[in-house]
Amino acid sequence: MAAASVASPPPPGRSGTTGPASSLALVGLWRREFTGYTRVHLTADVLAGLNVGAVSLPLALAFGVASGATAAAGLVTAIISGLVMGSLGGAPFQVSGPTGAMAAILVGITATYGLPGMWLAGAMAGLIIMGLGLFRMGRLIQFIPSPVIVGFTSGIALVIASGQLDNVLGLEIGNFPQQYLHFMAVIENLGLIDWHAIVVTAIVIGTMVTVPRWNRNIPASLLGIAIATIVANLLDWPVHMIGHIPRTILLPDRLDPSSITVDGVAMLVAPAMSIAVLASIKSLLCGTVGGNLTGVKMNNDQELIALGLGNLIIPFLGGVPASAAVARTSVAIRSGGRTRLVPIIHGLVLLAAALLIGPALERVPLAALGGVLLVTSVRVNDWATMRFFVHRRLWHAVAVMLVTMVATYVFNLTQAVVIGMVVSVLWFVRQASVIDVSRQPVDGTRMKERGQELRGDHPGVEVVYVTGPLFFGNISTFLEALEDVPTSTALILSLRGMPTLDAVGVQAIEETILRQHHGGGSVHLVGLQPASRRRLERSGVLERLGTGRVHWSADQAITAIDAEHHAVDADTPAPHSI
Repeated sequence: MAAASVASPPPPGRSGTTGPASSLALVGLWRREFTGYTRVHLTADVLAGLNVGAVSLPLALAFGVASGATAAAGLVTAIISGLVMGSLGGAPFQVSGPTGAMAAILVGITATYGLPGMWLAGAMAGLIIMGLGLFRMGRLIQFIPSPVIVGFTSGIALVIASGQLDNVLGLEIGNFPQQYLHFMAVIENLGLIDWHAIVVTAIVIGTMVTVPRWNRNIPASLLGIAIATIVANLLDWPVHMIGHIPRTILLPDRLDPSSITVDGVAMLVAPAMSIAVLASIKSLLCGTVGGNLTGVKMNNDQELIALGLGNLIIPFLGGVPASAAVARTSVAIRSGGRTRLVPIIHGLVLLAAALLIGPALERVPLAALGGVLLVTSVRVNDWATMRFFVHRRLWHAVAVMLVTMVATYVFNLTQAVVIGMVVSVLWFVRQASVIDVSRQPVDGTRMKERGQELRGDHPGVEVVYVTGPLFFGNISTFLEALEDVPTSTALILSLRGMPTLDAVGVQAIEETILRQHHGGGSVHLVGLQPASRRRLERSGVLERLGTGRVHWSADQAITAIDAEHHAVDADTPAPHSI
């Protein structure tokens, strides 16, 4: 399907500076999109919708099977996603449907709880996602570090790839709660490999890799599936096919409201949370990517509401949970799509495919869908970010990414994200706990060069520079650095490099002041940050410090100490000579 290129400017309200705010109502979003809408824009939207539909068809079939359901379930999901999420979403460019990331966790849920459990968990996830949108939680994506996101994306790629090995090799393995168990089962059955399935997979992979090199406008996955299907059926190869596809979007196997029980809901809370977290993250990330490509800011809260509503409806029709898809969204944008008519038309194209060419789709080999998913598992990785981490020697980010990736493969998404977040927080705490405490004597020559003449050498003055936050994790380092400072010394604490301190830090500074005062010395604080100063004021530490002992710079503190000492010397009477 050729991509449409439209030279005319976009309708008003499509620039990044005038994008819809998160509080804008859905009717406002529609009004802004279709202001100044013309026949040229409609043509672009129709062509883009057709193009996205052609790309989505094989993916919908493949992800339905990969989820532990059927190809028909994936098709129904894509249709409803386009019609419901597309029309109600928070951005005109967002295209949703079944995705590889979602299939990666759904296959485990299906293996553990069966299809009814997966459907109920999906409906519960829809309610959770809607709640996130209604309570304006669309900014939650900002609290997940990028190494965690890259890590679980790569883990999902591993799950997708290993989950298709049985289809690719022509084996009948079934689904497992964890993918590593599925992989072990494949290894145990390698003696039963069917070369016909491998050839079918190779045809699809070869087509998807080579065709875009000379024409990127052709839907290579659809072409590869078509060639592989024709070859397998003409030669009558004994490969497993998709099977029956009902000529309706109301599948015979679907969530039955009468089967929902309190115990069932309680049992599926954790899987529902996993689906809700993944769907939200994927959709918000996709919106960020689409926004960067178009300059249009997505209404995150509205997007979550539409995503939740769609996922609430889909299980009652027999589909699988859905999220926004970066690949299909990118196709919509590159094809010249302007408004949310693109995902709607894409849904109608898939509906027509289900109703009109169902018999042809039933003859598609599962190995062909496995080939599509193998290529997808490679492309889903964020290779650019991975290279950035490695080339910039950001080994902590690489470590978090690898830990999250392995956890995603071995456990599940929710546990993987939690593990990745914990590792990220521990690394941050470790970095934040690093504090540098250095001591320098007073340099009269340097002071003189700055035009500040001292009246003595002041060997009893110590300047200590503190860099880093002062809190319970590093308080011992701070106190140990001051242990050998004589208590009779005028101690200058330069705290300009200390961004904050906690209650233990306040206590440490107060103890230092008391120690110096008891030994006949004094303490001067220099360069206090506003937040630290307020905390020391509220706690009474500055009052205990004494007046005139908080300065902007160490030079000012040294000058003040010099003047103080000179005044003391002038008031001291000279000794009588005998």
